[in-house]
Amino acid sequence: MAGALSHIRICDFTGQLAGAGATKWLAAFGAEIIRIEDPVKEGRWDILRATPPFVDERRGVDFGGGFNNHNTNKKGITLNLRTDKGKQILTEIIKKSDAVTENFAAGVLEKWGFGYTDLKRIKQDIVYVSNCGFGHNGPYSRFKTWGPIVQAVSGLTFSSGLPGQPPAGWGYSYMDHTGGYYMAMAIMLALLERDNSGRGQWVDLACTDAGLSLNGPALLDWTVNQRAMRQSEGIDSNRSQFAPMAPHGIYPCSGEDEWIAIACRDDQEWLNLAKIIKNSQQTKPRTSWCREYDTMAYRLDHQDELDKQLAGWTSRQEKFSLQEDLRQARIPVGAVQKPQERIDQDPTTAKAGLWPTITHSKMGKVRVDGIPAQFSLTPWQINHGGPCLGEHTEQVLTELLHKSPDEVTQLRSEGVI
Repeated sequence: MAGALSHIRICDFTGQLAGAGATKWLAAFGAEIIRIEDPVKEGRWDILRATPPFVDERRGVDFGGGFNNHNTNKKGITLNLRTDKGKQILTEIIKKSDAVTENFAAGVLEKWGFGYTDLKRIKQDIVYVSNCGFGHNGPYSRFKTWGPIVQAVSGLTFSSGLPGQPPAGWGYSYMDHTGGYYMAMAIMLALLERDNSGRGQWVDLACTDAGLSLNGPALLDWTVNQRAMRQSEGIDSNRSQFAPMAPHGIYPCSGEDEWIAIACRDDQEWLNLAKIIKNSQQTKPRTSWCREYDTMAYRLDHQDELDKQLAGWTSRQEKFSLQEDLRQARIPVGAVQKPQERIDQDPTTAKAGLWPTITHSKMGKVRVDGIPAQFSLTPWQINHGGPCLGEHTEQVLTELLHKSPDEVTQLRSEGVI
């Protein structure tokens, strides 16, 4: 079955996750993604090409597990853009493409002679989507970023923490993932506009702006109510910052590093939870404390004590058994799952096909992230691993650009590919 985007071809310079993660989505729905990589540096601009995890003892630019995961279904060619012939070949590819995508630091593609003005001269209706930390305009545009920097500058890091502790952040690569999602949307919206109007355009995406937009409720609360997210006593990111809920947090369970999330939205849910606590064999002699918290107002005013009492009880419970008991009582709950539990043991995994096994040209069979969106008519498909360095160079040059085998051999001997 042809994918929903099988009519789309993208000349792709993206790397890492914030860029490559975007075009992975399009590739899964059938778009032809042609990755352009530097033969001199062996594609190492994308540091994931040769970094762990590895499937075995083999190492090198074709064995990076993260690179493979973010570049499934894509084609990869090498092209030395220091040469005139390399630039000419790139020009030919752009003429046959719908979009050019990259997440270099601002100005890199322009320095090579392929900024947006140049791209329009090559193909008038080309869509160009760039994704860098601060965009191409403004006082920060020349600064470079990684995920943790984006999260700090956008305010996300400040919004996550525990009382008396420094900001905790949202995990190392949160904005790499989210930046990729925003970039995928930007590509598709620009292509939709081109299909409707016949006009291409440059979409200048700034990852810090994308991160800033995720602060919406906190920014609104300050703008309207002058209420800061962090009060003098600090912030507890496990608690509900807006809708009143208590308890609302992550609580320890029996075993090493085992946890469960519990939230009570109203008094009835708390009474249901209190009933389970009182009926628990481990706590029958020590449940009088539950009666103190029958009203939401009291629970909100005494969350520290409530959390300590509740944690003392949950720490003697097995997380999945407790999850099932609370679900039966219609209490919002979720066991905090470790990767192997979510991927290998959760019954929803196989049903959704979220971690398919694919074949990589050198690694062999490996599991990768699927796409968490189930289309009834045009489902996503991931058929092969990420490209080895230059794996599809000859195929693209001969099939797309109609170069002869002798021409390809000559280009290789000249260091163009």
